[in-house]
Amino acid sequence: MAYKTDDIFSFSAFDPSKMTEGFRDFAEKGATQSREAYAKMKSAAEEATKTVESTMQSAQAGSVELGLKAIDALRTNAEVSLTHMESLLGVKSFAELIELQTGFIRKQAEITVEQAKSMQDTARKIVEDVTKPGKEAAEKVMTTFKAA
Repeated sequence: MAYKTDDIFSFSAFDPSKMTEGFRDFAEKGATQSREAYAKMKSAAEEATKTVESTMQSAQAGSVELGLKAIDALRTNAEVSLTHMESLLGVKSFAELIELQTGFIRKQAEITVEQAKSMQDTARKIVEDVTKPGKEAAEKVMTTFKAA
């Protein structure tokens, strides 16, 4: 009865060249995936930077526009008040004073309502302009994830 002792210690099924090829393939795939991930991250970072810049520009332009509207409202209110004061200087009776005062209050209320509507419309537009780049960027990212 012959025992094959050399088979117990034999590694004839183990081929180092195949292991090296497998490791090389694994390393190449890992490097490719890393490059692709880096490219996506770089692109996302660039898009985020553009979004922030666009948002800041919109916010800055919006604050200037609101500031100009506020200045215009102050100017209008000052002009109306000065005109009213000039009218009061020419009052000849108490009834005329009451009539002028009532008209002034009514006109001032109408102007205030118009100014408030104008400021609200401007503020709404600014919010839309400021949030638009972020919304578009988020939609683009979601589309990218859905496609992947």
